[in-house]
Amino acid sequence: MLKKFSLTHFCARLSFLSFLLFLFKAPLALYGQNPVASIDGHSGFTAKLINIEAATNETFRYNTTLHNGSAKPVIYEFKTNPPAGWMISYKIDGSQVTSINMAAGSTRDISIEVNATPNTSPGKYPLPVKAIANKDTLSLNLEAVVKGSYGINLTTPSGKLSEELTSGGHKEIHLEIKNSGTLLLKDIELSSQLPTNWEASFEPSKVTQLEPGKTQAITANIKVPDKTIAGDYAATFTATNSNGNSQAAFRMVVTTSWISGWIGVLIILSAVSLVYYLIRKYGRR
Repeated sequence: MLKKFSLTHFCARLSFLSFLLFLFKAPLALYGQNPVASIDGHSGFTAKLINIEAATNETFRYNTTLHNGSAKPVIYEFKTNPPAGWMISYKIDGSQVTSINMAAGSTRDISIEVNATPNTSPGKYPLPVKAIANKDTLSLNLEAVVKGSYGINLTTPSGKLSEELTSGGHKEIHLEIKNSGTLLLKDIELSSQLPTNWEASFEPSKVTQLEPGKTQAITANIKVPDKTIAGDYAATFTATNSNGNSQAAFRMVVTTSWISGWIGVLIILSAVSLVYYLIRKYGRR
């Protein structure tokens, strides 16, 4: 009986200690989830990466952190002096800003996005960024490494963007992809937007790589459904890869075949002959 009581007493104490431990750990967990203001008198402007490489038509994105180490709120205004024609923007939680009101000891993440001009030559470009308050200037020296440009252009060898097709027939359209940039293009895929029930296939259907300045011939095989009404139709062909895309918009003129035309003429002549026969036979009665 004594042994049973002791075991029960021990379990009760263990449960009580576990409860106290839970109460002790809960505030610590909550405390760890909330950032604590750091008022150390030392403000700072830092970046995870200060040097980023990209093409001229890509965006240079820098993830930076701004810290107000003073004991009072401060309004920081962002300033920079990028190369001529370049665009730079500062974003906080996805919203573009030009300044920020920082509470005492607070820290904020700032996203800096930079876009070079299309004709920028490859090379390294300094991007001195400053967060300026009344008597406090925080500097951050970023660097953009331009490696070249991506350019893709889809057209035809002659530049002609109109074709004549026959209802119910097939047509080969000759296209041309050109790498108009200075960097290698990879995995270029072809697609089309055609009128309802039209069909298209490409030869080749994919270009594995295309050197700068080079062109690749593409043949688009178009099938027009039977009984397509004669007239003008729109068709768009697209060349796409991970670095961009280019479209070629065509005017498609559909005509009826000569067989269909002669059948129509025969039907008309037959109708006229029938009317003439009926008039001759029953017109006098």
